[in-house]
Amino acid sequence: MDITNSTVFIPGATSGLGLGLALRLQQAGSTVVIGGRRQQLLDSLAAEHGFDTVLLDVADPASITAAAATVLERHPDLETLVTMSGIMRDEDLRDPGHIDDAEATITTNLLGTIRLIDAFLSHLLTRPAGTVMTVTSGLAYTPMAGVPTYNATKAGVHAYTLSLRQQLVGSPVEVLELVPPAVATDLRGAGVDFGGMPLSDFLDEVMSLLEAGASPEILVQNVLPLRWSERDGTQAHIMTAMAGH
Repeated sequence: MDITNSTVFIPGATSGLGLGLALRLQQAGSTVVIGGRRQQLLDSLAAEHGFDTVLLDVADPASITAAAATVLERHPDLETLVTMSGIMRDEDLRDPGHIDDAEATITTNLLGTIRLIDAFLSHLLTRPAGTVMTVTSGLAYTPMAGVPTYNATKAGVHAYTLSLRQQLVGSPVEVLELVPPAVATDLRGAGVDFGGMPLSDFLDEVMSLLEAGASPEILVQNVLPLRWSERDGTQAHIMTAMAGH
């Protein structure tokens, strides 16, 4: 992935990991387009950082289609898609009412990723070199019991990424998977502190890995225990520790 001279679209980049990565890629020399659901926030980020922006709700198929058309009209040289958008909701599986949160999580995290890739892949295949970077989680490999559908959607995105990569063998499109550990962001809601590595440290390490050409998985050191827990025989222990019992 070229991080110094690429045109990149990052939906879900108005805060947290998405905004942080957008700023780092811009600083490295890339042109970055960001997408989000709140026009006022997009306008503020455009004014402050010079991003091009597009209104986008990844839970709405029509919004994805419209946003893709806008991005590609403005940036026919687009080379990289980063599928950053995601939500995490606590669920008690003993309560049938959890299904609303489960459906929302699947729509945003899994179907949103699939629809974004569908919207941009035919274009990326026409470029001399292109990149799709999906964003999963260490919880795709070692689930945290309190967020079961989040875990499942990220595991699903991982499997989808593997399939996409295999189907695109021999094409000009590289398929990467960014696998964050717990990072100190507002993923679980503003003011909710569940630990995690500092965002700046995570971004420092991610950019170093991208500069070094890491592929196909972008794995910072903090995520390795989660990524390889099944292989290492530590999965049950880590799951128990994360559950607090």
